[in-house]
Amino acid sequence: MRNIVIIGGSKGIGSAILLQQLENNKVYNISRTAPDITHPNLIHYPLSILEGDLPQIEEVDVLIYCPGSITLKPILSLNLDDFRNDFEINVIGAVKAIQKYLPALKKGNNPSIVLFSTVAAKLGMPFHASIATAKAGIEGLVKSLGAELASVVRVNAIAPTITETSLSANILRNDRMKENMMERHPMKSYLKPNEVAEMANYLISENAKSISGQVFEMDYGITSFKL
Repeated sequence: MRNIVIIGGSKGIGSAILLQQLENNKVYNISRTAPDITHPNLIHYPLSILEGDLPQIEEVDVLIYCPGSITLKPILSLNLDDFRNDFEINVIGAVKAIQKYLPALKKGNNPSIVLFSTVAAKLGMPFHASIATAKAGIEGLVKSLGAELASVVRVNAIAPTITETSLSANILRNDRMKENMMERHPMKSYLKPNEVAEMANYLISENAKSISGQVFEMDYGITSFKL
């Protein structure tokens, strides 16, 4: 049994990861809201990542940082606070969690960190200036920290296309918009949270022990194919 810390494991992709890990691992969930389930392997800490001190956890094998944002506006409609807020939740929160739990991770069992980027960090998309800038920071962090910790802790990221969660509910708010989103992707679909959770499960496993410093695009072909 490993000790997995999930920041933001109560909703969306984080919740899907939490559910997959609970049966065989001890999971510490740090989130503003409690998850919808109880389980003997689950310990929940009600906390916003940007407010207050993170709890002390003595044994940590895996850190997964899930909080994110979708701020979609034309550049002239974005203000500096939009950029600051996206950077705070996506990058500063991740750095805060890493700095807190890195000493424990260094002593962990096949220790690894999983962060989240977005396909918009590579594929230019209108109205994504703020979030793409923040997530590009995550990709830089993965490369730099992966190199710094190469012999000790693995660091990777997942860059999903749009995923059906509460965060994207406005974009996928009806059947027509869902169908249009499918058509935008060459493989005619978009992500469900459990698909992303499966990738996270692989990246923290022994099977991925040779992999670090990588950003894995889960994109249904949108960044790779032009049809």
